[in-house]
Amino acid sequence: MGRELGITESILGRHPFPGPGLAIRILGDITEEKVSIIQEVDAIFINKLREKGLYDQVWQAGAILLPVQSVGVMGDERTYERVVALRAVASVDGMTADWVHLPYEFLAEVSNDIINRVKGVNRVVYDISSKPPATIEWE
Repeated sequence: MGRELGITESILGRHPFPGPGLAIRILGDITEEKVSIIQEVDAIFINKLREKGLYDQVWQAGAILLPVQSVGVMGDERTYERVVALRAVASVDGMTADWVHLPYEFLAEVSNDIINRVKGVNRVVYDISSKPPATIEWE
């Protein structure tokens, strides 16, 4: 119906977005700082999927801000920063979903971009859980 109405492919092919918005992808308490972090991380991930021609191979993708911090090293200093999980799934109905096997080179590049560009994040992990038993979102 959307094509008949002349709606652009970029709108028709848009991934489902969580009803409550990005706040559902922040585990634990929600603060302005955490919202800013997840917005930046999610934008990098989604834009990189588009840039590398992977967006249409994924049914839904997003980043989750975890309620843990991790030790890392940036430059010559030890850091204690946030961890984000990336999630990309393929599904036909939303009731079941399999994680998408994104290329290692892509995951390495997006991880480096996130760590280097988003202040407060020093670790990126990739969620390889299927639905069921996991769900698409973490909350």
